[in-house]
Amino acid sequence: MAEAFRGEFYQKVDGKARISIPAAFRRILEADDPQPSENARPRLYMVYGGKGRTFVECYSKRGADQLASDIEAMDMGSPERTRAERDLISRSVMVEIEPDGRIVLPQKVREKMGFIGDLPAGAEAAFAGFTNRFRLYRREVYEAELAEDDDDDIDPLTLVGRHKRTG
Repeated sequence: MAEAFRGEFYQKVDGKARISIPAAFRRILEADDPQPSENARPRLYMVYGGKGRTFVECYSKRGADQLASDIEAMDMGSPERTRAERDLISRSVMVEIEPDGRIVLPQKVREKMGFIGDLPAGAEAAFAGFTNRFRLYRREVYEAELAEDDDDDIDPLTLVGRHKRTG
């Protein structure tokens, strides 16, 4: 990955379910998508699977390929792999970013985010960076989750280094 997805951004969703990808995130998506030709557009992989999720997990081309590779390393036929394939691969969609930096939110993505039917005027989405991916929420859902999480009196720096990745 050329750079990490960092920060929070709020963007309007118009009546046609179009939304602008924040410029900082677009640069990462472009850098992580080796293109066969100059006319190709950067791709965004949107995972809408997982019943308990209130967000859409978004990956660059490189990030989506790494996720698929990690899943392929799991035991074939195991319940864990089957679930990961269903929720993270099958229940995902790839969209190309328009030259103006916008995408149209696919129907399944809109449903996951709670944008069902006609979008209300002033509808907004929250983009939240998570280093190798970002999450896309309906703004009020994101803010409610933040309010819940920020109530635990834990200094987040004490969490860093507690769990080391193995492998």
